[in-house]
This record gives sequence, structure tokens and C-alpha cells, in this order.
Amino acid sequence: MTSSGVRVSGTPVIEQDQLISTSPATGEEVARLPVAGPEQVAEAVAAAREAATWWRELGFTGRRRRLLAWRATLVRRLDELTLLMHREGGKPLADALVESAGAIDHIAWAAKHARKVLGIRRVGGTLLQSEYTAHLEYQPYGVVGVIGPWNYPVLTPVGSLAYALAAGNTVVFKPSEYTPGVGQFLADTFAQAVPEHPVFGIVHGLGDTGAELVSSGVDKIAFTGSTRTGKRVLAAAAETLTPVLLECGGKDALIVTADADLDAAAEAAVWGAMMNAGQTCVGIERIYVVEPVYEAFLAKLTERAGALKVGAEPEADIGPMTMPGQIDVVRRHIDAALADGGRAVLGGADAVRPPFVHPTVLVDVPETSAAVCEETFGPTVTVASVADVREAVAKANALPYGLGGAVFGKSDAMAVARQLKSGMTSINSTISFAGIPSLPFGGVGDSGFGRIHGADGLREFARPKAIAKRWMPSVVKVLTFDRKPRDARLTRLALRLLHGRRS
Repeated sequence: MTSSGVRVSGTPVIEQDQLISTSPATGEEVARLPVAGPEQVAEAVAAAREAATWWRELGFTGRRRRLLAWRATLVRRLDELTLLMHREGGKPLADALVESAGAIDHIAWAAKHARKVLGIRRVGGTLLQSEYTAHLEYQPYGVVGVIGPWNYPVLTPVGSLAYALAAGNTVVFKPSEYTPGVGQFLADTFAQAVPEHPVFGIVHGLGDTGAELVSSGVDKIAFTGSTRTGKRVLAAAAETLTPVLLECGGKDALIVTADADLDAAAEAAVWGAMMNAGQTCVGIERIYVVEPVYEAFLAKLTERAGALKVGAEPEADIGPMTMPGQIDVVRRHIDAALADGGRAVLGGADAVRPPFVHPTVLVDVPETSAAVCEETFGPTVTVASVADVREAVAKANALPYGLGGAVFGKSDAMAVARQLKSGMTSINSTISFAGIPSLPFGGVGDSGFGRIHGADGLREFARPKAIAKRWMPSVVKVLTFDRKPRDARLTRLALRLLHGRRS
């Protein structure tokens, strides 16, 4: 990125306080939006805070109606959205459609399930305090700051935006500087569906704008991006004890067992590794195949990957790399794999042809190579033969990342999936968990913490509120200085009767 006015295809430029995004394939200007400095960020947060009371007091029914109106607006303008995603990020139209469909489904799920998950309800009490009833509800934080990524500029931020809004918060969104036009489209369509108050604010800029949002006094931050940047966000938020949700990088593994359907495994592996030009945090970057089926699987994988169409056309299978700087990372990892003794059975060093990277399948790569240990974020994958499933699991779990993963097999696939150190795992598919709204999405270790999506995603954006209500006088007086020796004797008796048994 630059503020010098020198333009490189896909690289955001700042000219006269305007953020300009361009197509990574053609260099054409796609969007021109005002840069938000400290004053503008503060104004956006203040406006969201003023709107928060109205939004909260709408209740679940009022918010549901408006969120579903936003959903319907996105459906009506779907062709505009997918074309914008293609122009600004290089994403093929088919990928843009799948991403948009998932986001729309998540908006609907969050709107329809918020009351059930977060609404006030009576919960179980205890015989030791039988004169009280227990009640639980989840209350909104207030204003949530959302910092979104460029690789999935709709699905990923909506996973925070929709769930935060359904929980009763207002939001201020800082989209990636690589896809600000898509972010503005989300804010504009929401304002079209909910014109009454600035419930959904947006600020544009580079990393310093995101830093301003973190320190702006918002009540929670939801960040998606690299692990390195996530650590900086966490450190900055710690200064004000602002709670943070972090969805960071991954190096997801696919395990192929001896009884797997190899055709289905190869099909899913190619999609999981290569779709969106491999720019997927839960994309498959490592594959471990048990030795008896290794050669057959590798042949099927290579054939399918080699048939993919790469180009800037809307109907291409693989488009350009959205962030030009990421091409250097992909090139470095391919070079490292080859220098460390690996082989390219497809692609290789000459697969990197900016702004495109062609599918690359690497084998015999040591587990210590950067191509195996570091997140690549490109249409490349390493494939390794292992003696058995136990070795596959050990290697899959060896890295500090723990975002997603996949298993292909029949008899023991579920058992293997449960052993993977990851927040999500697909069985006989790849990345399918991201499109199921009822499933939480998030990682462990260097992949971050906290969850979007599902009931856990709704609760992520609300504070639990516990209420104990006395409904009759105390038979045994415990929580008072008026207790007598009789109350102590009855308390001991109750403890023996209720909890004195060993089992």
C-alpha cells in the first residue's frame, strides 16, 4: 500500500485523503472513499453509541425484522455485490456467489435465533437456597468495532456484524483497505434497510485507522487477520481492558485414510486448497495420506488441480492474488520447499506469474520447511505419505496453528476428526463447517480465540447477566447475620443428605 500516488494493480493508494482501491488484475479504479482519521473514527463511534439505545430497545423482534430486511436487500442486489467482489478482489463470480450466499444465510440465522439463545430465561436453582429462583439473560456490550479481512470481504465480517447486531449492539466496521468498496456496499445496503439511525457505521483507511478504532472506546473488538497483527490488536486493547475476539491465520491439514473415497477426497482437496486462489484462512495447505493410497490419491489430486483455469475472467476457477505482496510469500515458500529437497509434481517456481499464481502441488517437503510450517495463503499444497493415521494426526497437530482441518475416511473418520487440534473439522468435505450457521467458527493457539457463528457466536457479543430472585422467606437462614445455631445444624444436615455420598 502506498500514499505516494504511485499505483500498483490491487494496491490501495491514498490521494488527497481518499482511499482508492483498484482491481488486482487490471489496475482499474474500483472505489474511492474518504480516509477516516482519529476525529472521524471518534465521530463514528459516538454516532453508534447514540444509536445503541434505540437499537437495543427495539428488542429481538424489532431487530429481527430489520436484519431480515437487510438480508432481502442483499439478495435483490446480489449481482451488484458479486460483480463488485470480482472487480475489487479478483474473486471469480462463482466464488463470490458462494461467499455471499453463506453470509446471507448467517444474517438470517442470527436474526431468527437471537431471542432463543440470548433472551431471559429461568435456570435451575439449588435445594440449599430453594427460596430463590435463578434467571439468566445476555445483554449487549454496546458498540462493537469490527476489523475485516480482504480475502472474504463479505462472509467473514458478516460473521461478526450480523451476530453483534442481532445481540443488540451497534457496530463500527473498518473493512480491509484492499476491499473498501465491498465494505461500503455492506454498510450502504444496511442503511437502506435500516434508515432510522446510524446503527452500522463504517470507517476507511490503512492500519492506523484500524488502530484508532481499537483505542476509540468501543466495548468490544472483533478482528480477523494475521496472527502478527492480531497480537498487536490484543496488546493495544489490553491498555483499556477492551475484550477482543481474534480470528487469525491457519495452516490447515487434510488427512486421507486408507478407506477414503479417493475421487471425492481429491475433488474436495483441490477445492479446499485452491479456491479463492488459496487465499483462505481455513484452506487446506497440508495433506497427509496413509501410504497404501498415497500414490493413487496424489495422481487424482494432480490431475484435478492441473485442469483448473487461471485468469482474470469472471468465470475462471482461480483469479489473481488480491494482495500483491502475498505473491512474494507464495514464491518464497515454493522456493523453500524445492531448496529443502521437495519436488513440484505440478507447478513450481514458474507457477508464480503476477498477478496470478498457478496451482502447485509439492511432495517430499520436510516438515521443517517454511512451506509446511508457515501460512502460505496461495494455491499451493504439500502432500506427504504417512505410515498410519496416528502419524498423520501427530503431524497435523505439530504446528502452533489450530483453525480448521478435514478428514476423509469411513470407519474411524469421526474419531480422527476429534483428535485434530483445531476449532473446526470437516469429514469427507473441506471448509463445509463455515457455511453451517449453527456451528461456531474460530481457532485455538496461534489461530486466535473467541467464536463467530452459531449460538456461541451470538453469546460472544453479549454479557451474561445473572439474576437471583427471592420468592419466599428462608426456611433455613444462611445469607444473613440473623442466623441461629439451628440454621447451622440444618445446613450441616442438608449437606450430608445432598452431598455426603461418594457417588
